[in-house]
Amino acid sequence: MTTLVFGHKSPDTDSTGSPIIWAWYLNEVAGVDAAPALLGEPNTEALFMLDHWKLEKPQIISGVEADQPVVIVDTNNPAELPDNINDADIKAIIDHHKLVGGLETKGPISITMEPLACTATIMYKLIGDDIARMPTNIKGAMLTCILSDTLEFRSPTTTQEDKAIAHALAKDLGIDIAEYAAQMFAAKSDVSSFSEAELLRMDSKEYEVGGKQFRVSVLETTSPKTVLDRKDALMAAMPGVATQDGADQVLLFVVDILNEEATMLIPNELTKAVAEKSFGATVTGDTVVLPGIMSRKKQIIPNLKV
Repeated sequence: MTTLVFGHKSPDTDSTGSPIIWAWYLNEVAGVDAAPALLGEPNTEALFMLDHWKLEKPQIISGVEADQPVVIVDTNNPAELPDNINDADIKAIIDHHKLVGGLETKGPISITMEPLACTATIMYKLIGDDIARMPTNIKGAMLTCILSDTLEFRSPTTTQEDKAIAHALAKDLGIDIAEYAAQMFAAKSDVSSFSEAELLRMDSKEYEVGGKQFRVSVLETTSPKTVLDRKDALMAAMPGVATQDGADQVLLFVVDILNEEATMLIPNELTKAVAEKSFGATVTGDTVVLPGIMSRKKQIIPNLKV
């Protein structure tokens, strides 16, 4: 049976590119029949990556069959995976997030988790010398993943390994990092075709904090005004999205990539309390600017308080 490789339910660039990278490795190096998959529609930056490097969009699946062999990448959180994930035959996990717990396997598996900014960085290290066999477009996907997750090295999650590997890939591909990253971020910033509910779910993760269930959404952009011009509609959509997704509240952070800050939307007293207790902010309106906040993983989630 073909091994499916997939990431989380809100496929960003890393969760779209890493399944492609690892499926290539399994097929071409490890001799394992494998195919990449997605658990939802990829975001605009991920679509840009697929188009730029002429990569086929992986199949979108909603669940897995019992005993289906799978490799999970860019997450280890059952809430971000198919509801029946523990019925599958999980073969490996490759991730750069904190260990959540709750996954069950049918036997011993390979788990690689490192405190790096990007899953693709870990994969580069795991593949080793066989990188020389990797096609140009797969290397391109790997570079795109790293530049996306590091926000072109602006994110505090960035490590020297992420930088070194990105520069090595860029040199190999003849890519100017600054020029290419600008194209990526322009694609990520074009959210005009998405509804408010889609924007709230586009890059989001579910977390429980102090007995409250939150959908923590991040929109990274070089044009924050484009998003913030829709703040009233976004805040109006939050209760419906929260109810449908079984959350108490949606928390939305609009990350300004160039100015290296986040604007948090404040629709009610709960979000105001979260902003003030978590980030030491003084909230006087329906938004608050959080200087230096760029990373959900390293700066937002660990600090959340209710």
